[in-house]
Amino acid sequence: MAALLHADFPTFDKLPAQKGLPDPLVMLDGTRVTTKVQWVNERRPELKKLFQHYMYGEFPPPVKVEATVEHTDPQALGGKATLKDITLTLGGKHKVHLLLVVPNKRSGPAPVFVGLNFAGNHAALPDKAIRLPTTWMYGNRKGVKNNRATDEGRGAETDTWAIEQTIERGFAVALVYSGDIEPDDKDTRRGVQAVFDQGKSPTAWGTIAAWAWGIHRVLDYLVTLPEIDARRIVVVGHSRLGKTALLAGAFDERIAVVMPHQAGMGGTAPNRGTVGESVKRINTSFPHWFNGNYKLFNDAPAKLPFDQHCLVALCAPRPVLFTNAQEDSWANPDGQFEMLQAADPVFRFLGAGGMEAKSRPELGTLSDGTLGYWIRAGKHSMNRDDWKIFAQYAAKHLKK
Repeated sequence: MAALLHADFPTFDKLPAQKGLPDPLVMLDGTRVTTKVQWVNERRPELKKLFQHYMYGEFPPPVKVEATVEHTDPQALGGKATLKDITLTLGGKHKVHLLLVVPNKRSGPAPVFVGLNFAGNHAALPDKAIRLPTTWMYGNRKGVKNNRATDEGRGAETDTWAIEQTIERGFAVALVYSGDIEPDDKDTRRGVQAVFDQGKSPTAWGTIAAWAWGIHRVLDYLVTLPEIDARRIVVVGHSRLGKTALLAGAFDERIAVVMPHQAGMGGTAPNRGTVGESVKRINTSFPHWFNGNYKLFNDAPAKLPFDQHCLVALCAPRPVLFTNAQEDSWANPDGQFEMLQAADPVFRFLGAGGMEAKSRPELGTLSDGTLGYWIRAGKHSMNRDDWKIFAQYAAKHLKK
């Protein structure tokens, strides 16, 4: 069992309600952060503990990651890339499968997009050599029968991941099926949460933390590869996996750019928001995503000693891009923009720039500052147009 944190934080009944957003530059005891050293050594570690204690649950320590390359195709995508299907064994106990596609035409190590997917690696490309997942699958994905993947799902989400388009921009892509880390089943823990069990503690990690921890273990492997530039890692995710991407970026400084896409409540939207999903609703529908303590705030989100702008602040000074769709009101696109605005003082305090837009950008207009924002027409999805923006934003900021 992983060693748990023992932070001396107030119990729920002792927390004061704060209708306004908590100041990320003020410690829990009211002390104002006045120096960068104080931010790095005191406030940032405190915020990380607060998020684990009251919301996401506790990250276990890293474990050894062993890799076995199962298949290599040096002429994938018509010769544009080298494709590898890799098994990663975590702590000698749990296996996840990594799809790594690296552009062949490059002058040195490639920057890489790292993401978790909903439908299996085989759905991102039609290559028959990519292994099918053997674990539980979402029943609404193409080719899934009795919650198991079949060959019918191969290439079903080519447009969702736009790998060839991204390879042509000079980026590598590294994908893992989220269910390989922990299946998204509210009734049963059967992945890393079972293998690295934290028991029934109210601060035991939820599934979003498990997915984020899994991303960190993927990075442990990627940074050892000569074909990957360890200084230029971008994490991206959609919806619940966008929440995961933001949490992973906030807790791992090896991630150079953080891109949560349409992540909404529990990720990029405010807990205190009144539009779209609420704390109570998300905890009712997905009780396994967060820790036990978070459910105490179902009817009192104002008692949380942070909001999601503080999670964005934990990424500082690294760039963060929020992307949304106009019809996806459930994810509260306006509230997400407000979270970026509220994180801006921390980025500027650290000399990193911040949010350049003074109001939410118009549809199709990218605000590409250190805190970036983009919203398009359409619904809750990820597509090739989104990937054009991801690559454009990443290319700008990875040059710095």
